[in-house]
Amino acid sequence: MDYKKLYLKLIDRVKQLNKIGLALSTEKNTDKLFEMILDESTKISNAAGSTLYQSNNNKLFFSIIKNEPLNIWQGGISGNEINFPPIKLILENGDKNLLNVCAYSAITGDAVNIKDAYKIKQFDFSGMKKFDKATGFKSQSSLTVPMKDHEGETIGVIQLFNARDENGKVISFSEEIIEEIESLASQGAISLSNKKLVDDLQEIFESFIKLIALAIDRKSEYTGGHCQRVPELTMMLAEALEKQTTGKFKDFKMTDDEKYELKIAAWLHDCGKVATPVHVVDKSTKLETIFDRIELIKTRFQSVKDQRKIEFLSDKILLLENGNISELNKLTKSYNSDISKLNSDLDLIVKFNLGAEFMPIEIQNKIKEIGKKTWVENGIKKSLLTQNEIENLTISKGTLNPIEREEINNHIVVTLEMLNNLPYPKHLKKVPEFAGGHHEKIDGTGYPMGLTGNEMSIQAKVMAVADIYEALTAKDRPYKKGKKLSESMRILGFMRNDYHIDKDIFEIFVKEKVYKQYADLYVAEEQHDSVNELELIN
Repeated sequence: MDYKKLYLKLIDRVKQLNKIGLALSTEKNTDKLFEMILDESTKISNAAGSTLYQSNNNKLFFSIIKNEPLNIWQGGISGNEINFPPIKLILENGDKNLLNVCAYSAITGDAVNIKDAYKIKQFDFSGMKKFDKATGFKSQSSLTVPMKDHEGETIGVIQLFNARDENGKVISFSEEIIEEIESLASQGAISLSNKKLVDDLQEIFESFIKLIALAIDRKSEYTGGHCQRVPELTMMLAEALEKQTTGKFKDFKMTDDEKYELKIAAWLHDCGKVATPVHVVDKSTKLETIFDRIELIKTRFQSVKDQRKIEFLSDKILLLENGNISELNKLTKSYNSDISKLNSDLDLIVKFNLGAEFMPIEIQNKIKEIGKKTWVENGIKKSLLTQNEIENLTISKGTLNPIEREEINNHIVVTLEMLNNLPYPKHLKKVPEFAGGHHEKIDGTGYPMGLTGNEMSIQAKVMAVADIYEALTAKDRPYKKGKKLSESMRILGFMRNDYHIDKDIFEIFVKEKVYKQYADLYVAEEQHDSVNELELIN
């Protein structure tokens, strides 16, 4: 016996097992994992044919079929479909399927080594024989090994046919080979089990993220859609940047992990809104808190008109009693003028209770003047508008007063506090940075940190554009209608000019028609109109 040759063979086998062990522990694709396990089992035993089954719901499903002499490769990463039905582990009558050798191995957890499948009576090899008859292949030796995970559960089965010696002669599977295949099957099963655990944890993590968005959705119907749409637009724009072959972003590429990291950040970018008061998030008018206080003002104005009418009627009676008819016309004219003025003032207040992009200073002053007028309640003279009402009604842009605006802006601080407290794996470490940077501006006037463009990541800049465009085009806002595409893009163009968003990212947003791609999916048809792209990028 050539002991040196045997020694070198064993050393080579150990090295190969270590190599496959390392590969199994790092491979993330399940199909590739199964393929590696089956290929290495086939290589170790020099088998002519091999099949790998996956166990699920008391059935063994064909995962991969390979046969070297027949040049057959189905399932796995081959792209060729397997049409064989699954093998039942439990029969219709409730009995265990112990006649099928693969089912037997899966049920008992034992390896089954058969010298000649045509001579054994314990198992039913009718399916194998039918395959042999159809293909001309002659099955002989067989080895069936269960794949057990770290808990001893069978997650699959490996079946090998026709072990061959160095000359290609069919031989039985040796005990040494059986031990190696069992070891490999166990190692592969544990790797698959570990991958499933990681996948399960990732699924739980993603479900938790979506749960936060759902919580915001339930808290405010106006923001849940935003939490779902911003990730979609963010990834569209990031992918458009990756396609660039020239210019600033020609070298910008993201791995699958980096794409996943950005998507998670986009899902979580507004998670701090769970702590923002609903009456602030949903404030549709300037006077809204728990309810729209415009109704109180309408009632107050009606009370003033009623008081004025009582005065008018009292004065009218006196004039009629005194026969002073000449003054009656003056009185009536004065009364009608006062009522008309009250109606006009109220109409102005009602109109500008709605938020707008800009409120002229002369209108603000007019409302302050109205507020100085007085009325009588329970014998007490009061201002027609309270100071708080005046402050809210004269909000120059939108519906939020400075305190409420600060509460809204604070959601990003809360977002960062929440995200920075999570124990991220390495590939998600930048989630807080990306999610927390979408309100920063290129000129450094954004929040919460006042970062400049040079200090912001590309991903945060991308998310900033996505966040703004979604908000502009969204219909589900209580304080505004969804803007048309042309107006939304024009506003983004102004923000580009004011160094609020990145000009190069905006240019790609336009040139690659990302704005249109998103709009076709998520923006109402009546908001679609013509966008002058050349004007936007010149």
